[in-house]
Amino acid sequence: MSRPSAAPVVERVDAHHRYEIVVDGKRAGLTEYRDHGEQRVFFHTEVGDAYAGQGLAAQLVRQALTDTRAAGKRIVPVCPYVATFLKRHDEFTDIADPVTPEITRWLEAQLS
Repeated sequence: MSRPSAAPVVERVDAHHRYEIVVDGKRAGLTEYRDHGEQRVFFHTEVGDAYAGQGLAAQLVRQALTDTRAAGKRIVPVCPYVATFLKRHDEFTDIADPVTPEITRWLEAQLS
C-alpha cells in the first residue's frame, strides 16, 4: 500500500526573498520577490517539470499574494505568471500596482 502524498505547503523564505511550495518535503516551485517600501515586487515564478500540470503555481501565487495582503503590502507583478494570475483573480486588484519604468530600473539594480 502506498503512502498518500502530503498536501502542498507554501512557506515564505525571507532569507532568499521568495515563497516556496513544498510537496512531500521537496521544493516543487518558488516565486521570488523584492520589497520596495510598501510594495512587494514579484519578478519570477517557476515550478519544476516533475510537478507541472498540478496547479501548484496557482496555489503558490495565491498564498503568496494572500500573505502579501496580510503584511499590509501592495503587489507589483513584474513576473508574467503573477501578472496573468492577477488578470484572472480580481480579488487582488485592490492591492495591485502597475509595473512602471521606475520599478523596473529599481529591480534591475537590486538583482545585479
